[in-house]
Amino acid sequence: MLRRTLAALLIVFAAAAYSVARVDFGQGSASKGGAQKPGQQKPGQQGQGGSGSQGGHGQHGGQGAHGEHAAHMMKGRETMRARADIRGEKITGEAEFVETESEGGQKVLHVTVRVKGDPSVLKPGLHGVHLHQTGVCEPPFTSAGGHFDPGPAANNDPDANHPYHMGDLPNIRVGADGSGMLHAVTTRATLSDGPLTLFDADGSAIIIHANEDKMITGAPKSGVSGGPRAACGVLKKM
Repeated sequence: MLRRTLAALLIVFAAAAYSVARVDFGQGSASKGGAQKPGQQKPGQQGQGGSGSQGGHGQHGGQGAHGEHAAHMMKGRETMRARADIRGEKITGEAEFVETESEGGQKVLHVTVRVKGDPSVLKPGLHGVHLHQTGVCEPPFTSAGGHFDPGPAANNDPDANHPYHMGDLPNIRVGADGSGMLHAVTTRATLSDGPLTLFDADGSAIIIHANEDKMITGAPKSGVSGGPRAACGVLKKM
């Protein structure tokens, strides 16, 4: 009986020693390149996004080439320019238009407006700014027609279809000295040929209104889009 017990104990100890030897051997192999440690890359292996030096968004080099490419697409390729000299009673100014196009074909119109007027006429505060459907500026500037809104379901009424027109832009803020500047970006209109071009048969104009654009829909002639037209400029290609 004693011999059997001793023999069983020897077998258990031998098995345990063999298991420990196997574990030690496995860890030793990993430290010598057998198994890959967490976060360790094999020679020639590229992590997610690559390294910055290789043009990805890796942890070593910022944006790299991919970031530069994305920034280029955001900026777009300039395709066309236009401008308008803005005039009104005791008001002068200008508007600059720059159209860009992404590699995917999306056209974006950048609009910069600068105005200066007598504060008694161009009062401090917000003033509506819109692109209008006809390139004619004869006081009181109703000659410019309604808001630019081409298409089979067009509704150029300045108030009734507002602010859904293709020519609707943000307000411009005028300071106490009567001057103001606006920079806006829109995909609702283009300078180049196409269904949304501002250079259709009768051209287009930009209007600065006497009042704030409330950015709501109202009854015809309610004035919610800015009311009286204080200044006007005809768009011209550059």
